[in-house]
Amino acid sequence: MEERLIKIFEDANKSFIRSDIDLLLSKVSERTLCGALMIHIYNFIKNSEFIDYKVDVEYNRNKNGKVKTSLKTIRGPKDIVVKINCDLIVHSRGNIIEQDNLIAIEMKKSGRKQDEKDNDRFRLIALTKDSYDEIWSFDGKTLPEHVCRYALGIYYEIDYRSRRILLEYYCKGHKFLDKELEY
Repeated sequence: MEERLIKIFEDANKSFIRSDIDLLLSKVSERTLCGALMIHIYNFIKNSEFIDYKVDVEYNRNKNGKVKTSLKTIRGPKDIVVKINCDLIVHSRGNIIEQDNLIAIEMKKSGRKQDEKDNDRFRLIALTKDSYDEIWSFDGKTLPEHVCRYALGIYYEIDYRSRRILLEYYCKGHKFLDKELEY
């Protein structure tokens, strides 16, 4: 599955860079870039086997129809508490319990503080793990209390000076691929 998701993401990202280069060149906010990228990912998702999935920016998970007001966290590597509110996600919004979460993307500009970048990476490691605290009670009917099981995590760092985008791919709690693109 991860190869198919990578293909969808990379095709959508090429489309984003080609169509929205002006956003990159004008150095708009990460949120604006994620919103534009979201549209391109959606256009590729809707024409794939993942048609029933949604693409959301900074999604705030509901529980029993109510937005959770408490801060969601997970325990990441080195027992660091990591806030959960991804920049961009592809998921079923709880409708496909067997595989609710497909892609989690964290976007950063290269000039941001290193600890912010590291927190995004820790978040992707935790989100792509198969379980939370190594415990997974999956009955096919109930979503886990804590967010996990994203099939693919992507760290997306934009370096405006060199006009490069660093991509790091995560799966099952580990980084497995680095790529660098020019725009």
